Amino acid sequence: MNPAGGPQDILIQIAPLVLLFVLFYFMLIRPQQKRAKDHQAMVAALKRGDSVVLSSGVIGKVVRVEDAEVGVEVAQGVTVKVVKAMITEVRAKGTPVSANDKG
Repeated sequence: MNPAGGPQDILIQIAPLVLLFVLFYFMLIRPQQKRAKDHQAMVAALKRGDSVVLSSGVIGKVVRVEDAEVGVEVAQGVTVKVVKAMITEVRAKGTPVSANDKG
């Protein structure tokens, strides 16, 4: 027995750390990067007339698109400026309304 340990002992000690990093990459880092890329593409494709959901849950219609901000109409005649990154979802124009919403 070699009391100092050999290259195999070092490899056995490092292997679980490498395996853990690979697991974290495929389970956490890679999906987060994909979500961020999809969100950037969605925000870049915003256009006037799109129905959007903000991170606060407010639903509105895009009336103006600028570089970093978007004008969102949340009620008739009420427009708010929103940072593009705060838009969580772009809904299709034909999204059906629930039965209790009249008009």
